[in-house]
Amino acid sequence: MKAIRVHEYGGPEALRYEDAPVPQPGPGEALIGIHVAGLNFVDTYQRTGLYKISTPFIPGSEGAGVVSAVGPGVTDVQTGDRVAYATQIGSYAEFAVVPVWKLVKLPEGVDFNSGAAIMLQGMTAHYLTHSTFPLKAGQAALVHAGAGGVGLLLIQIARRSGATVFATVGTAQKAELAQSAGAHETIVYSAQDFEAEVKRLTGGRGVDVVYDGVGAATFDKSLNCLRPRGCMVLYGQASGPVPPFDPAILFVKGSLFLTRPSLMHYATTHEEIQWRAGDLFRWLQSGGLKLKCDHVFPLADAARAHGELEARRTTGKVLLRVRDSGRSPAFS
Repeated sequence: MKAIRVHEYGGPEALRYEDAPVPQPGPGEALIGIHVAGLNFVDTYQRTGLYKISTPFIPGSEGAGVVSAVGPGVTDVQTGDRVAYATQIGSYAEFAVVPVWKLVKLPEGVDFNSGAAIMLQGMTAHYLTHSTFPLKAGQAALVHAGAGGVGLLLIQIARRSGATVFATVGTAQKAELAQSAGAHETIVYSAQDFEAEVKRLTGGRGVDVVYDGVGAATFDKSLNCLRPRGCMVLYGQASGPVPPFDPAILFVKGSLFLTRPSLMHYATTHEEIQWRAGDLFRWLQSGGLKLKCDHVFPLADAARAHGELEARRTTGKVLLRVRDSGRSPAFS
């Protein structure tokens, strides 16, 4: 099979398109013929060695495709089922072995592009708003990188809760995307001080929660955007890891809460995955949740896709096309 493999940590050039052996499913596993793989910032962390994985390895933590074979004892899925999954490395390839408990069957009308686009980033937005800090009507949230894949979904799901949503973005064009997703206010951080704007928009009170996937570049000011006893949810580090800091800062700024969650700890069982993915697919089918997937690269161009993502030249979800998977959905 064709696959992308990383033999040594490095930049996008470390992604090598080459032949690799087809893996075989063991007990409780299924072999998935991948049609579309999702690209996420965690893939870049693994490629550079920020998150250590033994080399050589096949990147990619989510995908959608068809069950090609099942291992011993598997009854929940069968050959020919259309499925999607997340939190299992190895999707940048024509075939991947996935534990069956991580698989979600794609409903009728949901194509492979949508399946690959929504699993990791959609379940991330779901756990952030439903479990890490369950948003309620009347609360206010600040969403960083509001035009990114997670950001656009976060805004939409946060709005469903009745919360007021402020979003930061890098350009005026990205501001329009965040507004299309439902952000009440957008802040172009390249031209505005987002801390000052949040204080102005909230009458000096601050927001109840900050959802921050950017990291080092936004962390300090994000703390200043919180109301007393507000919650800082640091779920990523696209701009680099946050340096060590004195926890007493949380007391000084108003007895704040700080958490560094990961999807792997919020999708630990079959039931939990089915709950999160089930909500996402139901909202998608009803039109209550929309995907933006304008950037679809052939698998062989994975290095170029990584470069575009890291240079902030993408919006919404970035996908890798492994097989012909039909058109890409977009905001209506």
